[in-house]
Amino acid sequence: MIKKEDTIMINREISWLHFNERVLQEAADLRVPLIERLRFLGIFSNNLDEFYRVRVATLKRLVNLKKENPATLDFDPEKILEQINDIVKKHHEEFYQIYSNILKDLAKENIYIINEKQLTDDQGAYVTKYFRDHVRPNLFPIMVKNFKRLFSLKDKSIYLAVELKCKDGRLKNNYALIKVPSFVLSRFLILPKKGDKNYIILLDDVIRYNLSYIFSIFDYDIFNAYTIKITRDAELDIDNDVSKSFMDRVAESLKQRKAAQPVRFLYDGDMPSSLLDLLTDKLKISGSENIFSGSRYHNFKDFMGFPNVGGDYLEYFEALPLPHKDLAGCKSMLAAIRKKDIMVHYPYQSFQYIIDLLREASIDPHVRSIKMTIYRVATNSKIVNSLINAARNGKLVTVFMEIQARFDEQANIFWSQKLHEGGVKIIHGMPGIKVHAKLLLIYRRGGGEDLCYANIGTGNFNEETAGLYADDTLLTCNPNITDEVEKVFGLFSQTLYTPVVFKHLVVSPFGTRKFFSGMLKKEVENAKKGKRAEVFLKTNSLSDNEIIRKIYNAAAAGVKFRLIVRGQCALMPKAKDFGKNIQIISIVDKFLEHSRIFIFHNGGNEKYYISSADIMKRNMDHRIEVTCPVYDKEIQKEIRDMIEIQWNDNVKARWLNKDRLNEYRRNNSQDKIRAQEKIYNYFKEYYYQSKILD
Repeated sequence: MIKKEDTIMINREISWLHFNERVLQEAADLRVPLIERLRFLGIFSNNLDEFYRVRVATLKRLVNLKKENPATLDFDPEKILEQINDIVKKHHEEFYQIYSNILKDLAKENIYIINEKQLTDDQGAYVTKYFRDHVRPNLFPIMVKNFKRLFSLKDKSIYLAVELKCKDGRLKNNYALIKVPSFVLSRFLILPKKGDKNYIILLDDVIRYNLSYIFSIFDYDIFNAYTIKITRDAELDIDNDVSKSFMDRVAESLKQRKAAQPVRFLYDGDMPSSLLDLLTDKLKISGSENIFSGSRYHNFKDFMGFPNVGGDYLEYFEALPLPHKDLAGCKSMLAAIRKKDIMVHYPYQSFQYIIDLLREASIDPHVRSIKMTIYRVATNSKIVNSLINAARNGKLVTVFMEIQARFDEQANIFWSQKLHEGGVKIIHGMPGIKVHAKLLLIYRRGGGEDLCYANIGTGNFNEETAGLYADDTLLTCNPNITDEVEKVFGLFSQTLYTPVVFKHLVVSPFGTRKFFSGMLKKEVENAKKGKRAEVFLKTNSLSDNEIIRKIYNAAAAGVKFRLIVRGQCALMPKAKDFGKNIQIISIVDKFLEHSRIFIFHNGGNEKYYISSADIMKRNMDHRIEVTCPVYDKEIQKEIRDMIEIQWNDNVKARWLNKDRLNEYRRNNSQDKIRAQEKIYNYFKEYYYQSKILD
């Protein structure tokens, strides 16, 4: 067994920044279509915002905790924050250089992002009319001298700090704050085309161009505007008052989030120091709030929706979801599932099959009940509408709604109310534990059967993200699985979550850690006997220290590991020490790799699992998660083929080890293997081949 001090682990927050660097690499990659590169900058920015709102906010809380109780933590959160700041500053420099390069490449395509000082007279007239018709009604300036409440500035929003001056100095300088209304208007205004040239101006600059109109009641003639942005602590402090419902307590904590402490302050680097000092004083922001100087534009997350005014080749080709060989054209989803287990792989195949399944269940006279877990749903959720329709058709519909789904709390409270009004029985969670499992159970009795149908997946029941995230979901009526899915739903009605025995499903927080430890132990035993011992894992995150140490020990015993980890990976082997037994890659591409797949060689009797759980402490010990075995040999082959394709990716895969961190994984092969593209073609051929054989 290797010693604890010999295991190489990095802090999970630092590892997450390494992941976001891979997103930044996509923005820099000249092989990525130009508009998509700009959108990857938006994804990078959005990721970083959430990182500060959650992880940095937590570290800042831990700093205060360690000051009060020095022996509480076994690491120094202040040092981690210092490392984060150093890395983020480096990433910011790379970000703005990449953005500058993209602007030059856009110009080559006759696409120009211009500011208010570059407008021609006719463009200016167009912008002014748009401003008066659409923008002005949404602006409510605040004069800084009157500004009293820090929480008046909203998280996720950007503001223009406006300096009002007189050329002749007859009036004392004045200052104002204007919220840029990018939540109600597009951040991008497409200007009339000139010849073959396309022009776009940002909403910020539309406002800048019309500052004299906004402040026309004053006698100022010089107006300068600088962007600022505040990021707030997004952790919820849930009241323990048992006299209130859990939903009410979460709702109250959401109100507190709006007034939470700032954890980051961004400002335009061209802002005069006098104005910066005035704002930080008024906003009560000190150096401890991570003050960053940036460009004139913030909230680059809006660039995720940047419009393509050029050719189709500037974006990824939109591949339509493929028909599933076992479901395409079937008259009854339930009948198809009765024949055999079926796995649907998003976004290569359509999420619409799940909508169709619910629609069929809602009108089938023999379906008695439907149960479902909901974590995140689409903005206009067909899933929710299907469940309400089933309740209206007389089915007993029960939904476990996870209110604590971070950043979706408000939406889930809304959907809870809609479902309740539609006749659906709603069960909410309890503080301290989240339900992250993705489960659907349909009970059908009559017509010659008494049977349950289950859907267990790696991703949310969300038709929007199903087109963007790569996930897998199993449809089965195998009673070994469905009976235990019923047991999981039984947990939700208990006052306390007491252990339940599961023989097939692996359920957190009761058995996932034990499961992993047991499977790794079997591989070690086989390795010591000289037998083949291998583990193939695909996960979003790998940060549980106990499991990581077991992986290191197993590798030292001769077990070979292939790991595909998209996001944070605290396991960081040196290639020379463990490279022969531990290899780790990460794939960042068009679709977000979201599925969790676990394959254990198991002495030749391979075990296949899909899971809602990442290999993190929270997923193993503090959530309801479900890891589901895959018994069908045909589906096992699908999974193996997919994951082998991903392992052989030599276009979008990066190495994750100490010596080659985030280095693109290249080989001398003449064949370029881009996994997501090849998997799409794999299922395309799979479908048509099955039809030929039929």
